[in-house]
Amino acid sequence: MAKVLIIGGGIVGLTSAYYLSKRGYQVTVLDKGDITDNCSFGNAGMIVPSHFVPLAAPGMISQGIRWMFNSKSPFYVRPSLNGSLINWGLKFMKNANQKHVDAAAIPLRDLSLLSKKMYEELAATPEFEFELTHNGILAFYKTDQAGEEEAHLAQKATALGLDMAILSPGECKALQPNLALDVLGAVHYRCDAHLYPAKLMNALLNYLATNGVEILKNTEVTKIESINDQVSRGYAGEKVFEADHFVIATGSWSPAVAKMAGQNISLMPGKGYSFMEHEPEGRLTIPALLCEARVAITPMNGSIRYGGTMELDKINSRVNMQRVRGIVESVPKYFPDLKPVLPHEKEIWYGFRPSSPDGLPYIGRSEHRKNLIIATGHGMMGLSLGPATGLLVSEIISETQTSMPLNAFAITR
Repeated sequence: MAKVLIIGGGIVGLTSAYYLSKRGYQVTVLDKGDITDNCSFGNAGMIVPSHFVPLAAPGMISQGIRWMFNSKSPFYVRPSLNGSLINWGLKFMKNANQKHVDAAAIPLRDLSLLSKKMYEELAATPEFEFELTHNGILAFYKTDQAGEEEAHLAQKATALGLDMAILSPGECKALQPNLALDVLGAVHYRCDAHLYPAKLMNALLNYLATNGVEILKNTEVTKIESINDQVSRGYAGEKVFEADHFVIATGSWSPAVAKMAGQNISLMPGKGYSFMEHEPEGRLTIPALLCEARVAITPMNGSIRYGGTMELDKINSRVNMQRVRGIVESVPKYFPDLKPVLPHEKEIWYGFRPSSPDGLPYIGRSEHRKNLIIATGHGMMGLSLGPATGLLVSEIISETQTSMPLNAFAITR
């Protein structure tokens, strides 16, 4: 029985373990933390085929520069002479054009739709209950400019075969009758869905633990050894792990881990914040995106999760309360009756989205190590794209036909 060592216990690592174990591989998962602190637990729980436009898009650079001068803005790049940031920024600027956006649309759509299908299959099995809900996402806007942008997106999505609808304020109210609205309209991303991330992750952990997958928490990889063009073993302190295949799925920590194996990856961590507030009235029943504010709001488990911001910086433990305040203050502008309270710092979750410079994930074999697979760089769509990535990792390792072409996600692109 071939052995696979997966470094990283987020949604990508765990779904890779799931599909590999189903194929008969002996799988071990290592995670540097206790797993519950990663992005797969604290995210908005959205499954988003609607998100076929990568972060690297026309207008993003000029918009990002404007946002940098607003302490409450949803996007921020901390100025730095960090070589990795400069290199990433140059690549980002090279990709922020319409040609790239057009080329990325179909691969991102197909990866999202594959993932949604995998979620539906998981939800149909007795071991998995994670509140998978198919009522779409409502993208609300307050300005004509945002409305025009959303209408253009809906037109593109329809051409790609995705189900979207432009709604008037009255039609929005009909879908959310118990929620006061102050909007010009919304686009209903009917193709999207949502789930409760904590239930999903705990279900995966329980399934893997009872089906022969070894999961070692608080086990940080400190060294990777290679012989010729193969990874031979990994080290976590004095512990040694040998395997036939190695998978790096460590999110924003992937560049440092991959470097140990002689593989360079261009990624920047994009810090995001979220917090939960109990909502006994259940006024919000469909997840919402606040277009101008770039805030995500999801009903889950009797509460509402509010999330947003993208801070590109080195990995750090700072909590920028002004960014969180920006999230809090934006909500009543769209929903006058929803007035979240600024949470205490200890109640705020933050995590780091692994952001590639072209907005596409890395999924494939290392260019230097034949038995090393990289699966990272999913940005804000890690949970959404996780199961598809895990399935593709299992297909790459087993050398079977992959469920979709992987050229767009190549490590060497």
